[in-house]
Amino acid sequence: TYCGQDSAIWRLWLKETGKKLVYIDPFCNYSAAISADKWIAPRVGTDAAMALAIAYVWIKAGSYDKDYIANRTLGFDMFRQYVVGKEDGIPKTPEWASKKCGVPEWTIKALARQFAKNTTSIIHYFGGSAFRGPYSHEPGRLECILLGMQGLGKPGVHQCQMTYFGMPRAEGLGSVRFFNPELPERLTKPCWTTVHAWGPQLIPKTLIQDAILKPPLVFHGSGGQECQTEEQFVRYTYPIEKEKGGTHIHMIWTDTPCRITCWNHGNWTIEAMRDPSIECIVAQHPWLENDCLYADIILPANTTLEVEDIVTTVRQGPHFASVSIQEQSIQPIGESKSDYEIVVAIAEKLGLKDEFTGGLSTRDLQKIVFDAMKMDKLTTWEEFYEKKTYVYKTAEDWEQDPPGFRKFYEDPKNNPLKTPSGLLEFYSERLAQHFPCDEERPPYPKWIEKGPTHDESLSSERASMFPLLLMSNHPRWRTHAQGDDISWARETPTGKVLGFDGYRYEPIWIHPSDAEPRGIKDGDIVKVFNERGIVLVGARVWERIRPGVVYVDHGSRHDPIIPGKVDRGGAINTIAPNGITSRNCVGQATSGYLVDVQRVTNEEWETWRRDYPEAFARQYDPGAGLRFDAWIEER
Repeated sequence: TYCGQDSAIWRLWLKETGKKLVYIDPFCNYSAAISADKWIAPRVGTDAAMALAIAYVWIKAGSYDKDYIANRTLGFDMFRQYVVGKEDGIPKTPEWASKKCGVPEWTIKALARQFAKNTTSIIHYFGGSAFRGPYSHEPGRLECILLGMQGLGKPGVHQCQMTYFGMPRAEGLGSVRFFNPELPERLTKPCWTTVHAWGPQLIPKTLIQDAILKPPLVFHGSGGQECQTEEQFVRYTYPIEKEKGGTHIHMIWTDTPCRITCWNHGNWTIEAMRDPSIECIVAQHPWLENDCLYADIILPANTTLEVEDIVTTVRQGPHFASVSIQEQSIQPIGESKSDYEIVVAIAEKLGLKDEFTGGLSTRDLQKIVFDAMKMDKLTTWEEFYEKKTYVYKTAEDWEQDPPGFRKFYEDPKNNPLKTPSGLLEFYSERLAQHFPCDEERPPYPKWIEKGPTHDESLSSERASMFPLLLMSNHPRWRTHAQGDDISWARETPTGKVLGFDGYRYEPIWIHPSDAEPRGIKDGDIVKVFNERGIVLVGARVWERIRPGVVYVDHGSRHDPIIPGKVDRGGAINTIAPNGITSRNCVGQATSGYLVDVQRVTNEEWETWRRDYPEAFARQYDPGAGLRFDAWIEER
């Protein structure tokens, strides 16, 4: 759904040119169902094992680019020693990998040989669940190593982000990134500047619940999107010293109230929000959902149809197709205000309005964005505001832009990578220097089965109680937590599953071989659970998911039967692990963890309905789900 479904037509064009598309995913996803020449289905969270086995095949056969390795990489010998078993006595053979990832040995060998024989690129958006689970930085690093072994940057050997695929550079725009909290940067590059904009004390989103329930904290890296590479080595503490502005969290003010259903261990988040140390929670949002249910004060925010803004058609990089003045389409509904107006109103009550706004109007702020984007080189502010839109021309010399890492491939000395050595580093001196004892993210990528942060593999003792691995992706029928109330999407067979009680449940995909011994049939209401809680979902018993893995998209609207324990709405992240990606990596781990699935028994239904009647009496619309008045009590 990103970039106007552009990637869908690109896949068809690739097929028309004779390109072979191999999809590697535990789930035969919607693209694979149409475009795949071959679907390979590893267990979720085991991509690193398969990647290591591919490298093993290449090393033993000598089928890698030796000149590239010798002149454009650093640390290959140490990586090779690990792969062939010289370091730990375990050669990372296809046979070894097959036991970990569940892909047949001969399939791994065939994939490795085809990868080396044919010019191969790796294409994805951000990698989906493969890069959002325990230790998921390892398959990410190994992907780069595999491409490096085949000559990253040579014709046809690239890592492509599908949604920006084929988008030529726009006129007059650069991609220089700054890192300061000044107003123009805050408006034009929020992803890069928000982290440090509000003061010296910060907490990554993945650690907010720990900051509330288990302070003090020590962590490395802010977790901010697209921060500088070196930022991951910065050591932070929470709280910081009082004399430097440090304090424990006493209040939560959120304009993105979907932590429960979009981030790690939502049930732990619920516990944190209900902790006595949190004196007040304020949520501003157009819809009464998810985290809003635990707020003390709810401020109704406008939708984008009710506000004036300045918007682009692509969120980052030099590829803006157009920029527009977003005019107000309708008057604000009820007493709702824009997020900016809400903050201005509160600032006024505190006597800080002039300091906060700087006397700037909405149009003034739009003009600042216009200037910061250097659009004055392309058109005048007056003409732009009159026409309300500007479509960027493609840069005249766009065809001269080298693809991917071509310049590095052709002349690495004069076009070094942004690494200390300027080379593609298989071994990271920075990781070795900053985290010499980190067995969960060592200087070169390894197979990490478990560690102090996570124990979510099938070799875990917990697997005897929770023998299935759960995969969770960004949803097909909504964007994160937005759009879960769209009727036409909920009515699709893969949008929701209509239960016997008239409630539409979030689907769980389960293979027939896993469903049959559990007595689960397509359409049944089942519970997916581990020691962190229970989520009710509707079974889709299809062979498009590999055995041993079940699949639930994240973002379904939270509907607690027992807050912090049982969720009816399908908010699967309520039972995701609490731990970050690894010890010194503050990303989320919301896929690739242990669960079990069982049919909900009549006795369980009767107990829940008897003990929690209010949870089953909420106003519910079969098309849109929970109604606004499901959460309102008249007094």
